[in-house]
Amino acid sequence: MAFAERVSSLPRLGLGVSTEYGAGSTPGALDPMALRARVPLGFLEVGVETAKGLDDHASAWIEAGLATTYHFLDLNLDEPEDLDDRWLAELDALVAKMAPAWLCGDAGLWHFGARDRGHMLLLPPVLTDDSARAMAEGIQALRAHTGREVIPENPPGAFYLGDLHLLDFYARLADYADTGLLLDLAHLAIYQRTRGGSPTDGLDGFPLDRVVEMHVAGGRALRTPDGFEFVDDDHSLGVLDEVWPLLERVAPIVPNLKAVVLECERNPLDTVLPLFDRIAAVVAR
Repeated sequence: MAFAERVSSLPRLGLGVSTEYGAGSTPGALDPMALRARVPLGFLEVGVETAKGLDDHASAWIEAGLATTYHFLDLNLDEPEDLDDRWLAELDALVAKMAPAWLCGDAGLWHFGARDRGHMLLLPPVLTDDSARAMAEGIQALRAHTGREVIPENPPGAFYLGDLHLLDFYARLADYADTGLLLDLAHLAIYQRTRGGSPTDGLDGFPLDRVVEMHVAGGRALRTPDGFEFVDDDHSLGVLDEVWPLLERVAPIVPNLKAVVLECERNPLDTVLPLFDRIAAVVAR
């Protein structure tokens, strides 16, 4: 069955928030259940390294029977050896417990060399056609193994290698894997700023009908001692100015959008409410 048919069976989750192991235990951090009492929260996107599993906050959400998505933090989709028996067994156990609506994650490099617990490296992919084809094979293999959609996300980066525009790379990936896409607007804004272009460059040819999920998050502009400027994707409250026009532009024209996540897991509850209100207002329109 083609993606155009499969996407109709995916649930519409609405507005969600992200978490990862230990995030809720940071002093002053967000408690997803407390947020749900204040915001019409549809789901929790759980960032997972299988070696760590689920923390108490994620477990409480799951045990309450609430909706989740599974966001991998330890998988290089373009490396077949990453889908080893041990990792797949750990994945299967977590999926059985979570019953996520789908799997997703930054489609880049989560580790360099052998996978190791606690690495949390994240680099963008090499933006070439060969890389897109290799990554597509990983998506198809994982989708076949789990029976769930595997939705790749554009990662952040301070620099990018390859001859393709970021959006062209993910358009090819979606086509080769016949998959939906997770469009992270903060990561896209970082990429466009790095290139010195408009936030919306490349969107005209991008397959927006493939976008199932979108992310909004904060970032900080930093400068190294030698003057190199970059944006740290720190999930703070400082959403880049370029993100809002992207959301306004894209939200009304993504026919298969099922979910929007605000990534803000380490911020106090009261401070994130205005951002949720702003996102919800745009998506509602």
